[in-house]
Amino acid sequence: MMTSSQIAQAFYQAFQKKDFKIMQGLYADNATFSDPAFPNLNAQEVRAMWEMLLTASKDLHLEYQILEETAQQVKTQWIATYTFSKTGRKVINKIVATMDIENGLIVSHTDDFSFYKWASQALGPVGLLLGWTGFLRKKLQTTARQNLANFMQKAHSRK
Repeated sequence: MMTSSQIAQAFYQAFQKKDFKIMQGLYADNATFSDPAFPNLNAQEVRAMWEMLLTASKDLHLEYQILEETAQQVKTQWIATYTFSKTGRKVINKIVATMDIENGLIVSHTDDFSFYKWASQALGPVGLLLGWTGFLRKKLQTTARQNLANFMQKAHSRK
């Protein structure tokens, strides 16, 4: 069985290669995921989220490092550099991830980053002016959740 560090390395190496299938396989069936854009996802949703984001990504570059690890948890820092498709603006997002591991699979995954910094880069002047507000965060979360639901529905209808 892989250690928590090996699971994180496998996850981020697959992420670098845009291999969402490997990433999906590292989550337990009862896994949860949360970040400022996609809070409170279940395993099916997080698997679909990675597929949606990676298949839409044109110029993603990712770097990562392991910060801490125990047998049941790994904390990493990763930096994603990409063009935000809705605005065409370049984003450099620094994220700290915490993954809880059970039986060789991720059961809980939380990504933490500055929503304000992200919004300022991705949305430009609007993000700079409103990125600190709960209104903009909630609007983005609602849009992200709807995009994910639409993606999952289309994927289901293709099967």
